[in-house]
Amino acid sequence: MTHMKVIVVDDEKTSADRLLRLLSAHQATITVAGVYETLETALEGIHIEKPEVVFLDVHLHDKTGFDLLSRLEAINFEIIFTTAHDRYAVEAFKFSAIDYLLKPVDPDDLAGAIARLLARNHQKTLTARVETLFHNLNEKEHKTIAIPTQEGLTFLDVDEIVRCHSDGNYTRIYTKDGLPLLVAKNLKQFEELLANRGFFRVHHSSLINLRLIRKYIKGKGGVVLMADHSEIEVSVRRKEAFLKELASSQTLL
Repeated sequence: MTHMKVIVVDDEKTSADRLLRLLSAHQATITVAGVYETLETALEGIHIEKPEVVFLDVHLHDKTGFDLLSRLEAINFEIIFTTAHDRYAVEAFKFSAIDYLLKPVDPDDLAGAIARLLARNHQKTLTARVETLFHNLNEKEHKTIAIPTQEGLTFLDVDEIVRCHSDGNYTRIYTKDGLPLLVAKNLKQFEELLANRGFFRVHHSSLINLRLIRKYIKGKGGVVLMADHSEIEVSVRRKEAFLKELASSQTLL
């Protein structure tokens, strides 16, 4: 994308006005075609304007942005959700590889979201991402993670991930089937995404699934043997925190 037609769907005038002001700084790459406050007017606007990007509020009066999406036969535009801080919803967005902005929208966050849109072509996997988001929002625990790859998206069961390793600005993800997946995200991003799902960074270059540890061997830092038979070093400075986290995640005698 080099120039994008966008619409804003938000029932809070203050929030919508703020977003419009911030978008005005990006006139070289963005044209705002309309602002809509209700699900029905937004559906009509999407049909008429055929936007390339929709900034979509999660809550629309007594409806939601998800209700709007479910009314569409096809999603032929990129979506950036806007939402008040909701840790659970934000976690679902991350797991589904769908962009979001927290209210009040920060100018730098908006600039980053726009840059990500400009850097990629429209992904045919958007419908799959939205379906994953719906699934994650309806589940008490997010079990599926959407991994962006050169081909599109790969959907992994979190419980199948054994370990993640840093490879420069990339991360190699190893699952129970042993096949590594190279992802253009750094390990810190996966650490933040998986920290509440039983994963722990035992070394600056290694993030592991605590549920898939088969053995811990004592040492200066120690070594863990994983379910895929790999041996992962535990750094000395992370050892104490690791053992504490391990004790809270396992039943130890």
